[in-house]
Amino acid sequence: MSGAVGPGTVGEVMVPFLGGTTAFHAHPYDETSVYPVGERVLVMYFEPPQTVYVEQLPDFLREDG
Repeated sequence: MSGAVGPGTVGEVMVPFLGGTTAFHAHPYDETSVYPVGERVLVMYFEPPQTVYVEQLPDFLREDG
């Protein structure tokens, strides 16, 4: 995550896409959570052209967990 995500804000996440990495505007999927810069998140929904809704990355997808 390259910009903090939280309610009432527009955050930013970098997503591997089409052989590169693309920045997307991000909002919390549940409309209440806050994710700091550097947090790895799971994209739950894509809204064209450049917006995603994210939630906490589940433990089973974490490399350190």
